[in-house]
Amino acid sequence: MTPGLAFFYAGMVRPKNVMAIIMQNYVTMGIVSVVWVVASYSIAFGGDNKWWGGFDFVGLGNITRVVPGYTDSLVQSIPPLVFVAFQLMFAIITPALFTGAIADRMKFLPFVILIIAWSLVVYAPVAHWVFSPTGWLFQKGAEDFAGGTVVHANAGAAALALAAVLGKRKGWPKTEMPGHGLPWVLLGAGLLWFGWFGFNAGSALGANGLAGYAFINTNTAAAAALLSWILTERLRGGATGKATSLGAACGLVAGLVAVTPAAGFVNPIGALAIGAIAGIVCCLACGIKYRAKFDDALDVVAVHLLGGVTGALLIGFFGTKTVGGANGLFYGGDASLLGKQALAVVSVVAYSFIVTYVIAKVIDMIFGLRVNEADEETGLDLALHGEVAYDFGSGAGSLGGAASVDAIAENRITTHREERTGHQA
Repeated sequence: MTPGLAFFYAGMVRPKNVMAIIMQNYVTMGIVSVVWVVASYSIAFGGDNKWWGGFDFVGLGNITRVVPGYTDSLVQSIPPLVFVAFQLMFAIITPALFTGAIADRMKFLPFVILIIAWSLVVYAPVAHWVFSPTGWLFQKGAEDFAGGTVVHANAGAAALALAAVLGKRKGWPKTEMPGHGLPWVLLGAGLLWFGWFGFNAGSALGANGLAGYAFINTNTAAAAALLSWILTERLRGGATGKATSLGAACGLVAGLVAVTPAAGFVNPIGALAIGAIAGIVCCLACGIKYRAKFDDALDVVAVHLLGGVTGALLIGFFGTKTVGGANGLFYGGDASLLGKQALAVVSVVAYSFIVTYVIAKVIDMIFGLRVNEADEETGLDLALHGEVAYDFGSGAGSLGGAASVDAIAENRITTHREERTGHQA
């Protein structure tokens, strides 16, 4: 899924920053894989403290022990080491998600330090609160099947904090900064859609009926959100009033995000409704950053923060114990489940935003988070990594290749604008 995310994001950035954002995603896989084994798995799932997992499993020591809390009706049918491997996927992709918000302007070394710190003091404690049976939100009865709060709302809140600390890209929002490669976006979205079946259905921790519900719910919500997003594009009108392939890709991801917390708690009709609502909400939310004046480059806040929050809250309406969990308001339940979902959302979002903001400020004071204007103008591919994604005969590793692609993109924007103006006239 994370390589899929890398391609998804790479198609949305300008040609001069393609390799930088792919590099951020791949390096995140490397960093989190190491940190997970050394300490963060233990913080997330070790011990029986409701706030902090502890250090029982540091270095994956004592790994044959039963994972704390997974006893009686929650007893696991898989070996603890397999659980470690499965949960690693969530730990990796969560910080990878917020690379979309910081695109085009962050230094590499501070990014590495950020991922290490964030994995230890934000992701791992939040995972303990929600995923571990000994965590306080789990014990309160908050439901999150596969990471709507732990992964998506968490990453989205962090994205907002990082965008606030980093500031706007040079020229934003007056200068258009279109993505350069829609086929890359669609390829990445397809890889994400496929990988999400393991993400959600795998959270049943077995090949069983619950996994079947999670699988079909995942696909249904993604499909519904894809359709509702492009319908919203058409009905909203605006500059073109067209259904776009970018909208289709972002829509299906929004549906996947929203159904993630609900996949094992709702029936397929509930999943369809959640996906359809998420497609509309997330599509409309993409304009918030312009009104609020924060530069979330690739709309992580709109899709992941609001999508994750939407899905988590809608469990309070569409949850049904015929699948798993408690009944929501539409299935005979009272408002208590919705209250528990709201508590989880507010707690995770507030904690993630505040702690991420502090971490980013400290790193900024010591190292500086942002590249200088010259490097931002040149592009992070060359400035930070000495390479470019494309070379059109100007010499490998030269600025000319990247610059020529930028020129092509700008020419296409100008041509489209002129065509649109002529059509309207």
